[in-house]
Amino acid sequence: MIGAAADKQRLLHIRDAIKEIEHYVAGLTASVFFENSLIRSGCVFQLQIIGEAANHVSESLQLQHAEIEWRSMAGLRNIIVHAYWGIDYVQIWRIIKEDLPALKNNIDKILRSLP
Repeated sequence: MIGAAADKQRLLHIRDAIKEIEHYVAGLTASVFFENSLIRSGCVFQLQIIGEAANHVSESLQLQHAEIEWRSMAGLRNIIVHAYWGIDYVQIWRIIKEDLPALKNNIDKILRSLP
């Protein structure tokens, strides 16, 4: 799969991973998140998927949508995979609560604009 079809598939992966995270943390407080390793692990895995998918979105689509921090998503994936012992769950919670809602909106806008 190449081109626009590949980009659309990657964007769908990102959107689906965000929805999974939303499901995992629905109604949770930060303290419950920090205490529950199963929820933390699930969220981190979905963030890894987001980063990997973002890393494979075409450069042209990334340039068209510079409002999205593509490199930051891929960078977070690299930290999760290569420096897993140093994952900052306070930062993960902040990303989930503050960054993912806007990312989801942006991804949905892009998906609506694609054939």
